[in-house]
Amino acid sequence: MERKTQINLWYVVLAVFGVILLRDLWVQTQSVEPIPYSRFERYVDEGLVRDVVVGKDYIRGTFTQPQNGKSHFVTTRVEPGLAERLSGTGIEYTGAVENTWLSTLLSWVVPVLLFFALWMFVIRRFAERQGFGGLMSIGKSKAKVYVETDTKVGFRDVAGVDEAKEELQEIVEFLKAPEEYGKLGARVPKGVLLVGPPGTGKTLLARAVAGEAGVPFYSISGSEFVEMFVGVGAARVRDLFEQARAKAPAIIFIDELDALGRARGAAGPVGGHDEREQTLNQLLTELDGFDPSTGLVLLAATNRPEILDPALLRAGRFDRQILVDRPDKKGRVDILRVHMKKARIGPDVDAEQIAALTTGFSGADLANLVNEAALLATRRKADAVNMDDFTRAIERIVAGLEKRNRLLNPKERKVVAYHEMGHALVAMALPGVDEVHKVSIIPRGIGALGYTIQRPTEDRFLMTREELEDKIAVLLGGRAAERLVFGHLSTGAADDLAKATDIARSMVARYGMDEELGYVSYDDRQPGFLGEKPVGQAERRYSEATAEKIDAAVRRVVDETFERTLAILEKNRDILDESAQALLTRETLDERALKTLTQNLIKLEPRRPSAETELAAKAPMELAGE
Repeated sequence: MERKTQINLWYVVLAVFGVILLRDLWVQTQSVEPIPYSRFERYVDEGLVRDVVVGKDYIRGTFTQPQNGKSHFVTTRVEPGLAERLSGTGIEYTGAVENTWLSTLLSWVVPVLLFFALWMFVIRRFAERQGFGGLMSIGKSKAKVYVETDTKVGFRDVAGVDEAKEELQEIVEFLKAPEEYGKLGARVPKGVLLVGPPGTGKTLLARAVAGEAGVPFYSISGSEFVEMFVGVGAARVRDLFEQARAKAPAIIFIDELDALGRARGAAGPVGGHDEREQTLNQLLTELDGFDPSTGLVLLAATNRPEILDPALLRAGRFDRQILVDRPDKKGRVDILRVHMKKARIGPDVDAEQIAALTTGFSGADLANLVNEAALLATRRKADAVNMDDFTRAIERIVAGLEKRNRLLNPKERKVVAYHEMGHALVAMALPGVDEVHKVSIIPRGIGALGYTIQRPTEDRFLMTREELEDKIAVLLGGRAAERLVFGHLSTGAADDLAKATDIARSMVARYGMDEELGYVSYDDRQPGFLGEKPVGQAERRYSEATAEKIDAAVRRVVDETFERTLAILEKNRDILDESAQALLTRETLDERALKTLTQNLIKLEPRRPSAETELAAKAPMELAGE
């Protein structure tokens, strides 16, 4: 790329000022004769002076005829009284004026310098904070540039996303040898879009590609293109691609692409979206304009692919979309082992068991888990991180901090103990339900007075109606225990009821598991990586009569499951009382203690599943109880 020469305006001003000053000096030396004041008086007496200009300090004039080749003269004024006194002595005299040019110059220059200093250190910083700074470089790209030695990340540092790494390995091979890649007529994708939930390693994957290929890596966020001035974002897109072309082969990585590439539409009530749309149009133009054979690859990441502009996702722009999802159990084991290398781990730590307890955790969550466990071990002055540190770290992340200073009265502690043991006993009595890992009545977080943690034995992707009803039964176990033992209801089951109702409504309205309503889906919510899109009242596509049937079916599912849960606890009332008393005494019961207390638990036989009750849904780790 040709380098443009920039001329500083201040250099031009100084040069012009210097030329004028030299010219004046040269003119004065060539035509003006400096003479003493006494000689000036003699010239006046002799009639050699044609005219004079009397100033405050100097007298300038013209000779009637040139003297010493000079036609003009200048002399310094002397006080008239002193001149009369010296004129008769024969002494040659002249005047002198104090040199004040430096003070005069400083009186002009210093205020200007103070103004610029004030601008540089005060006004400019304030303007930058308010979004008005950098006016001279406002169209420059703010991308952070990492050369191949700076990334220091490779595929060895990325775990749990083997399929994504295989897809990106093709990009690496192309960047290493672009001329060898297209022998059969194939071309590398112009753009690769990494989509997935937050914390799954999309940015880490992009940096790993740059590290493996050994090429410059331009990283920028989509929000850095959008400014308050229209046209700035488009200029930054152009500048970014110009820089990358000059360094090709290279990788451009745009994080949070949804901030820049949101679907274009009608302007809202506040105003239009001219700046963002112009920036998006410029990005589309650049994607159409660059030749992938030059070794330039565009990577982008987003959590919300459903809101991106269709023109951005068409073939020829972002040709390939790679899903970077939450890891499965094997992926979680691999991620944990990568992060455990950075900590001193005890011999009793089992990555398989930790992975079983962390269903639904992303890579960032697992990294945070290892760090929290190491901090807990450091706090107790241990030499290594053991399994108990990881268990407490999981409880801290999932349930919140312990609130040992939140003192409950004996009646409330008893209610919480029966509530939590209700969850645990129902889970242990039902076949195929996730195993209970720990029960505690130590308050945690904002409102949890106790908690029950279950450990899935495997990752689940399909669930039957019977399995969903068992999940509801476990959630209602706390409310059923309160009803059975105390004969009244408390507010402790609020979160349980919300989760149970949500599962029941999904069974009826989304998965078509109610015989009366039929195999029809009434819920058109689209699941996304940041949560499900809520459906407003205006988007409902069924009648009021159908809505009443849905509400009745949801209540029927919850009520029937509650009665079944209550029957399970009635059959095991002795074990419920004994285990609740043990929980009151010890505050926490682990898996081994629970198995000892529930040796004689009456368990239900597995139910025969219906053929029509399968659904595609992931089963996250449940945290039942308040």
